[in-house]
Amino acid sequence: MPKIKSTTVCAIRHNGEVAIGADGQATLGNTVAKNNVKKIRKLQEGKIVTGFAGSTADAFTLLERFDEKLSTYGGNMKRAAIELAKDWRMDRYLRRLEAMMIVADKEEILVISGTGDVLEPDNEIAVIGSGSMYAQSAALALKKHATQMTAEEMVRESLNIAADICIYTNHNLIVEKV
Repeated sequence: MPKIKSTTVCAIRHNGEVAIGADGQATLGNTVAKNNVKKIRKLQEGKIVTGFAGSTADAFTLLERFDEKLSTYGGNMKRAAIELAKDWRMDRYLRRLEAMMIVADKEEILVISGTGDVLEPDNEIAVIGSGSMYAQSAALALKKHATQMTAEEMVRESLNIAADICIYTNHNLIVEKV
């Protein structure tokens, strides 16, 4: 059975605003299986926004675990992310999950991976998925040269540029602000 391919998720913090977005494409092998998947979720009454890339079922498992960690640690996003990463790396079941997450609140953006990493990205830009390097390049250029744009506009444009290049990324975008 062909593996489900990734997607593109991009988060940017710019001028005090944080936005995170993702495309809507899910592929199975070289076929588009669905073109309007929602890969962005709000947690903690909209105070935290997450985006995921990878296997959808695996991502939902991680989202549930992350939400539990947020509840356990009083909404402290960084602490919840670190505890999730520890569990993800140590737990035999979680270790097999194939997904990555970006989580963001008003103060910070974090990338969480199954290798136990919780990364605070440089330049307040986080990207994951198959089109991530295209979106990151675009986001870096926009942050540097298009300073009048909002974080949401930068996320949209970065994802659109990635969708023009990456076959696993489409133009059906969902973008949320924190």
